[in-house]
Amino acid sequence: MDTPPFPRSKVQTSSMLAFQPNKEGVKAKDPATVVIFGASGDLSRRKLIPALYYLYEDGFLPKRLSIVGFSRTPMTDEAFREIMINSLSEVVKDPGELAQHPLVQSLHYVAGNSTNLDSYKELQQRLTELEEQYQIPGNRLYYLSVAPKLFTPIIQHLSQAKMLYDKTDESKWSRVIIEKPFGTDLESAQALNRDITAILDESQIYRIDHYLGKETVQNILTFRFGNAIFEPLFNHKYIDHIQITVSESLGMEGKRGHYYDQAGALRDMVQNHIMQLLCLIAMEPPSGIEANAIRDEKVKVLRSLVPMTPQEVAANTVRAQYTSGIHNAEAITGYLEEEGVDPLSKTETYVAMKLGIDNWRWAGVPFLIRTGKRLHKRVSEIAVFFKQPPLQFFRQDSHPDLCLLQERPKANRLIFRIQPVEGISLSFASKRPGMQIDLEEVKMDFFYRDAFQERSPEAYERLLLDALRGDASLFTRSDEVEYAWRFISSIHQGWNENPTIPVAQYRPFSEGPEEAKELAPLNVRWQRIQNM
Repeated sequence: MDTPPFPRSKVQTSSMLAFQPNKEGVKAKDPATVVIFGASGDLSRRKLIPALYYLYEDGFLPKRLSIVGFSRTPMTDEAFREIMINSLSEVVKDPGELAQHPLVQSLHYVAGNSTNLDSYKELQQRLTELEEQYQIPGNRLYYLSVAPKLFTPIIQHLSQAKMLYDKTDESKWSRVIIEKPFGTDLESAQALNRDITAILDESQIYRIDHYLGKETVQNILTFRFGNAIFEPLFNHKYIDHIQITVSESLGMEGKRGHYYDQAGALRDMVQNHIMQLLCLIAMEPPSGIEANAIRDEKVKVLRSLVPMTPQEVAANTVRAQYTSGIHNAEAITGYLEEEGVDPLSKTETYVAMKLGIDNWRWAGVPFLIRTGKRLHKRVSEIAVFFKQPPLQFFRQDSHPDLCLLQERPKANRLIFRIQPVEGISLSFASKRPGMQIDLEEVKMDFFYRDAFQERSPEAYERLLLDALRGDASLFTRSDEVEYAWRFISSIHQGWNENPTIPVAQYRPFSEGPEEAKELAPLNVRWQRIQNM
């Protein structure tokens, strides 16, 4: 009699019925006003307002909430709402009722110049009126969705206009969310930290990295420290190497050429997103789940990254730019021909590197990192490769009378897929059916979309909710930012001091430059960029 397959969907359904989440435990309870600087920009339309909408729909926002947009563009409350309604219409199921939705009705707008103190006085007057209308005791969350050069002036003007409170004021609070990039090198990051911490306490500063809001990124800590079968293996005794890949298929769409040519892949992706992934996969168990306990361990990882010398930069990094080409019968513009890009630019659209973490847990384990534009697939993942066990008894020459495997099986791999499809995959060796002892790699896959029936929240939903609750666990601390820049700036310095380090080239929609293969240690290959 054949064995029936596992009733997979039935098991999932029963587990879902048994699980009743306690929303009250994570709900933002304090009435508050959210002030979005740069509210007429793309981030507000695409991410921030939709995130607040879903938080309202899911019951996580306080009953009394006001949202105020602030930007140069003159418009009325009604015009601002109409713009946000048009954006929400693309993502909600029933857009016909949006105009009267409570979240939309809580949207307001103030036009002003973020570098003019008089504009802050007008903003303060409007906020005072709204707080009286909504019975909000003065709690304010300021979101700086603006150019980095405006971070310090905005915070200084908020202070001068008496719109920031001392952290010891127990009657009301003020918090500031700062978007990336936080500085362009170690020196500028240190200067920015000095400027804003002269006004705000560290507990009031929320440096946002939206990668930390993604479900799989948050699940790394749960997976590592909540499962006894895996945590003992995360060290140099059992892990051969770890690869972190952030691959993007997009190029300079949205006229990003001018910005990107000033940043490059190292600043745009490695210093923030990839360094955060590195910290989470390599950190020691924190003493608790509170913000400082987690951030303390992340800082220890960054402190264990020894800055590279120029010679090490030459040996352990590869930078490259995508060229022109043809993809799906469409002509692809090369990076140097993109709008806003200097034709003589050496800015990297791809970077790969090999680094080590100089501590007891990870001594001798290579970490391979790569990220780039115009690559084959849009994929972000962490791939953990385990060491091979002794396999001499699977050699055919050891047992000539048996039909044994002729080639060594692949190493076990544990893959955390962050995007586009969030999940975790474990591969291991299994015997194929039959008389011959033949090992083949098989996988056990977990996908959020299959295992859980509820909608997976967007990253900005989690981060906005945490900021309203005062939980800074998923936000970066000042010393964390500076240690990451210390390492990244050593690479920029190495490139600048050694002009003979080439800028390689790679075809658009390929897996990157051939030179990157030379970074991998002996018997190590880059994980193929592909969907799970």
